[in-house]
Amino acid sequence: MSKLPVVIVGGGIGGLSCALDLASSGVEVIVVEKEAQLGGKIRQLNCASDPSVPALIDSGPTVFTMRWVFDGLFQKAGTSLESELTITKLDILARHAWSKDERLDLFANADQSGEAIKAFSSAAEADRFLQFSKQCRKLYQALEKPYMLSEKPSFGGMINDLGISGSKVLYDIGLFNSLWKSLGDYFHDPRLRQLFGRYATYCGSSPYQAPATLMLIADVEAQGVWAVEGGMYSLVKAIQQLAQAKGVQILTGQACEEILMEQGRASGVRLADGTIIRAQAVIFNGDLAALQTGLLKPSGKQAMNAKMTPPSAAKRSLSAVTWSINAKADGFPLVRHNVFFNQDYRAEFDDIFLRKRLPQKPTVYVCAQDQGDAYEASSHPQKLLCLVNAPAIGDQSEFSAQQIDACERETFSLLQQCGLNIDLDSAICQRTTPSLFNQLFPATGGALYGQANHGWMETFQRASTQSPIPGLYLAGGSVHPGPGVPMAALSGRMAAATLMDHLGLIKLSGRTLISGGTSTL
Repeated sequence: MSKLPVVIVGGGIGGLSCALDLASSGVEVIVVEKEAQLGGKIRQLNCASDPSVPALIDSGPTVFTMRWVFDGLFQKAGTSLESELTITKLDILARHAWSKDERLDLFANADQSGEAIKAFSSAAEADRFLQFSKQCRKLYQALEKPYMLSEKPSFGGMINDLGISGSKVLYDIGLFNSLWKSLGDYFHDPRLRQLFGRYATYCGSSPYQAPATLMLIADVEAQGVWAVEGGMYSLVKAIQQLAQAKGVQILTGQACEEILMEQGRASGVRLADGTIIRAQAVIFNGDLAALQTGLLKPSGKQAMNAKMTPPSAAKRSLSAVTWSINAKADGFPLVRHNVFFNQDYRAEFDDIFLRKRLPQKPTVYVCAQDQGDAYEASSHPQKLLCLVNAPAIGDQSEFSAQQIDACERETFSLLQQCGLNIDLDSAICQRTTPSLFNQLFPATGGALYGQANHGWMETFQRASTQSPIPGLYLAGGSVHPGPGVPMAALSGRMAAATLMDHLGLIKLSGRTLISGGTSTL
């Protein structure tokens, strides 16, 4: 085997998971990250009123699911998730509100959710929810291996793997329907259709255009949502420490300016300060848009784009406007995850995807990071992340201060209408817009989930771990199996497995399998 290291460009969760997997197999790894801290979209902002007492707020992903991905990663590294992190399973998945008098909790236990829906809506709607939950379970079970755990899924290959019974599951949900249309077969109460339609936004998509298969996200959450002590960034630190203990070299504050090529294959990287690092392979853990529009010389771009459709600004996923707030809050019994809905749901996505403007009537997500299942009133400031969806046009135009302020007024007005009062006058707040997200994640326009998953065939359009350029591998939320913390980590593990297969360290038998905390990776 070559004595040259493997270089990973980008220290997000996909790159770190890949680095740990490779190091656990004895491969020398160097991670290059342009920011001062690792984590990518998993980031914390300090909103402390007293500089000597940090108030670190998770200001990226906040929901921890599919823990089996990390069980397998940590097990291969010789440890366990619980040995490295303190995690607590939440009984309440999320608290939802439409007004002061309309609140609904979803629980990890489907029967509890059914009882809550019965009280909130009707007994008939509760029965329909239980049928929906069973169907989502079947859907997840059918698609986990042939789609999520497949290195490069195709529609034909997936149908072949599913067989008659699995294909019937897809037929029953309306494979060619939008998520919104299929949800109408289950829910007659428009509020419940709206609630479950929101799962499309987990992939940065509109429920009116996303495929019905995204119903499976309901089952992903039902399998378990955990709160991580210290926030999601604790996961980043745990993986970083394990990787460094196994010899991974991490270079932060070092931007990669070019992926080098020799004789048609990736051979290393050139950093912004001119440093050249030779490598036996390069793994790019970033948005494909940045790779296909930069980092490669013309010959490399041509090789990439000849076999991979260049990313389209018109197909970008959602961006966001976020407020990381350290403030007093009362009037609404916040749990860890809270969603506040406006009435005209379609208008929100028409504003974002059609009119390319901030939504006039946004849905607001609030992560109350000092709360768990049981609301604890406090006279002290709370750490809150408030988020509304936005169009990913941060590289094309910048929203004016007036536009952002108008969105902010509408956002916090909705929270007040639902009973949540946040003392903004005394708050320590940091606001992030699509333009700033574009600066953090170049060439994306601020899109946080790669390309939107609009149309049932889009599911099969994501790039696989193996790029068209020999020696160059791909990881991150813009490639298969998609966005989100566990999916990006899974992409990193798949990239590691594909590379190790090519290096002769393991043998993949057509499909990468990771399940139940055990792994072939």
